[in-house]
Amino acid sequence: MLAAMSSAALRPSSQATAVSRDRGDACPGTLRLHAADDGALARVRIPGGVLTLSQAEALADATQRLGDGDLHLTSRGNVQVRGLADGCGAELAELLTAAGLLPSRGHERVRNIVASPLSGLDNHGLLDVRPWLSALDTALCASEPAQALSGRFLFALDDGRGDLAGLEADVTVRATADGGAQLALGSAGRALHVSAQDAPRAALAAAEAFLEAERADGTRAWRVAELALGADELTESVGHRLTAEGIGHERQARETGRSDGPSPGAIGDALSMHVPLGRLSAPQWRELTRAALGELRLTPWRGVVLPTPGTTAVRRTEALARLDAVGLVTGPGSPWLRVGACIGRPGCAKSRADVRADATAALDAGAVLNAGGSGRHQGLPLYWSGCERRCGHPRGERIDVVAAPEGGYRLSVVAPGHDEARTVPLDDPSRLAAALAEIT
Repeated sequence: MLAAMSSAALRPSSQATAVSRDRGDACPGTLRLHAADDGALARVRIPGGVLTLSQAEALADATQRLGDGDLHLTSRGNVQVRGLADGCGAELAELLTAAGLLPSRGHERVRNIVASPLSGLDNHGLLDVRPWLSALDTALCASEPAQALSGRFLFALDDGRGDLAGLEADVTVRATADGGAQLALGSAGRALHVSAQDAPRAALAAAEAFLEAERADGTRAWRVAELALGADELTESVGHRLTAEGIGHERQARETGRSDGPSPGAIGDALSMHVPLGRLSAPQWRELTRAALGELRLTPWRGVVLPTPGTTAVRRTEALARLDAVGLVTGPGSPWLRVGACIGRPGCAKSRADVRADATAALDAGAVLNAGGSGRHQGLPLYWSGCERRCGHPRGERIDVVAAPEGGYRLSVVAPGHDEARTVPLDDPSRLAAALAEIT
């Protein structure tokens, strides 16, 4: 949640090499479950990470009745329910529909929208993006072409603070100081300036233009970066579509930023906390809903923001103490702010190790607090992966800790100017600090 766990994105010089998929998108949802080693998995899209209390209670009920009892946060502010038994899909869908979490079954996997989690709660954003979020989600669910988007396609709504710029979303809308909005695609190329009122429509138009470009290419790209079409060519194509839909726009240089989640603690009219390894137990979820006033906001950094307008400082302090007591990170300085991991064993058949247990062992041994060396890569986030796929890894600079085929782990630094092919072995998680000193 701190900058250490969410650093600036590596900026490519152009769009990534075009990719043509030879199969359909198998990204899980709530109507299409994924068979994992610990049971079926459902991924529930939560646009902007915003949950009402009743929706939060419905999710808790779903995992307690049908899943493993925990809720697993993703790097897009969504929720996964794991450990589902065979044949429970219809009951799960019924529960989620009743809670308003499935407004359109045809669009349930494409409602991938992240939004600045502190928007409207402190003084750092240029506008509150909640109206954008509601309008975009409604328009997305009403668009028949949008059903063809991949479950990996991502929209980002940034309130102007630049906290989402490093997430490499496919379509990013960012509030600008002149009261308008900047529309950008992927992580390269120029941007388009539109009015704030037109921003949600422009975001959907950009996604539909991506689908047209994909069909024209003859590819099966899932993300903007996978198109054969160059970044500026795609931006020009989006501009033509905006013109056709009567949305005024002009080209401009893209604004840069970082991928920075809110620090834990009391911030403005909100409480912010980090969830170690993104796994929320039933007691933690109950305490969160007890402290919430109307809603919860899940963040792309596996954290939770609770809006608390009008709450006294004493009550906020008491709430943070209760949240800390159930194992959530409620203040700076915790080594958990640097640590992330994929699900690993026993949940994933492809994983070579129980990465969460090993990450915890390294933290318990004090290896994380003392890790990082003294070079310019000191303090980078550490992400533990059970294989080379590195599922759920943070964007931008980081240290990869990847389980090796021969046993143990291999460490590498992902950062500009650093040779990613250079690795250092790690046989014992408690020796992480020494390995990191060597690699950095």
